Amino acid sequence: MTDVLLESRRDLRERAFQALMSLEYDGDVIEACRFAYLHDREPKEEQEMNLPAFLLNLVNGVRTSKADLDDKIAQHLKAGWTVDRLTLVEKNILRLGLYEMTEFDTPQLVAVNEAIELAKNFSDEKSARFVNGVLSQFVMID
Repeated sequence: MTDVLLESRRDLRERAFQALMSLEYDGDVIEACRFAYLHDREPKEEQEMNLPAFLLNLVNGVRTSKADLDDKIAQHLKAGWTVDRLTLVEKNILRLGLYEMTEFDTPQLVAVNEAIELAKNFSDEKSARFVNGVLSQFVMID
C-alpha cells in the first residue's frame, strides 16, 4: 500500500475534488476526505487516522473560501454567465484550481494543468477547454 507521505499530488487533487463534490450535498469535511481517500483502498487502521495534509488543506481551504473563490471566478466569466450557471463539476474544479494557484506553492501553470486533467477525467474536452480559459486568466506572468 502507498505511504501517506508519498501520495502523488495528482491523486490527492482528484480525491479532494471528490470530497468537494460530496460536500455540495452537505456533510463533514473530515468524513468527506476520509471517504474520498479510502473508498477504493483496503482500510488500514493507520491510514484511517492519517489523512494527507495536502488533501485536508485543499478541501478545507476551498470550503472556507468558497464565496471569495466564486466572486473571483465570476469576474472572469463571459457576459451573462454566473457561477450558479456552471455545472457542479466545473465549479468545484475551478475553485480547487484557483485555490491551489493562490494559496499553495504549486506553480500556477501546474495548477491550471491539473485542473484541466480533472475536467478531462470527470467531464469532457469542452469542459477542459472552459476550465483552461477561465483559470488561465489568473496566471501571473513574471
